[in-house]
Amino acid sequence: MESQLHFHPIDAVTLEDAVRENVEQALAEDLGDGDISANLIDARALAGARVITREQGIFCGVSWVNETLKQIDAAAQIQWRVADGDRVAPNQELFALRGKARSLLSAERTMLNFVQLLSGTATKTARYVELIAGSKTQLLDTRKTLPGLRLAQKYAVKCGGGSNHRIGLFDAFLLKENHIVAAGGIGAAVSAAKHAAPNKPVEVEVENLEELQQALVAGADIALIDNFSIADSEAAVAMTRGKMTLEASGGITQEGIAAIAATGVDYISCGDLTKSLEPLDLSMRFLLDQEQG
Repeated sequence: MESQLHFHPIDAVTLEDAVRENVEQALAEDLGDGDISANLIDARALAGARVITREQGIFCGVSWVNETLKQIDAAAQIQWRVADGDRVAPNQELFALRGKARSLLSAERTMLNFVQLLSGTATKTARYVELIAGSKTQLLDTRKTLPGLRLAQKYAVKCGGGSNHRIGLFDAFLLKENHIVAAGGIGAAVSAAKHAAPNKPVEVEVENLEELQQALVAGADIALIDNFSIADSEAAVAMTRGKMTLEASGGITQEGIAAIAATGVDYISCGDLTKSLEPLDLSMRFLLDQEQG
């Protein structure tokens, strides 16, 4: 059996729409009816700025920076020194700006917020991916994302070398304990899902090997083995080899992820990638053009 998940991918148009909406909302909450601090500066004054990182990591956020500048002042210029997915080092310049001083100052926090968050997500993902390098296991994200920023964070996970689980509740079934109870059991839940949407993946969360056997018999495509021990994970792999895709989840840590991958599971999903935020430390260095009156 080909152990690939076929969740709905994030297409370019959908991501572009999300970027625009993300920036619109961020600027609305930050600017309100105007940047009263930036407005103290002469409207004709021009300036330059350099954005650097103070620590190493994986960069992510090009589209969000570009869109922020576009919405604040389309005449502002940007020179990129990095691309999404690049490894960056302390004090490295990420991008340089030139334009009206007011515009750059008003854009600063929104740009940095997006880059810090998304680069932090990409960096953490890369750290986990490195821990399972050499195994066949792929790292997945979850729906445990910041509200309104799901596509942004899932994009950042991809930049960090991870893979995306389902985007939301619409593109794949994930039948958990309460779904199974309400449906009348694992078999009934899987049968109902396959009847309702035959072309969508059906994943069942199981808490022990007995439930895993039920999911296998029911014809589920994927089993999410929740908080299985290493021994039970190895048994699950042996039980389902060639018949079902296995995803390990629950309590995944940097200390334990390599041992889980070594059991042979196809995927490991980890909410920590997107819910435990460690923003990349950035700084914008501003220089007012002294030639302007």
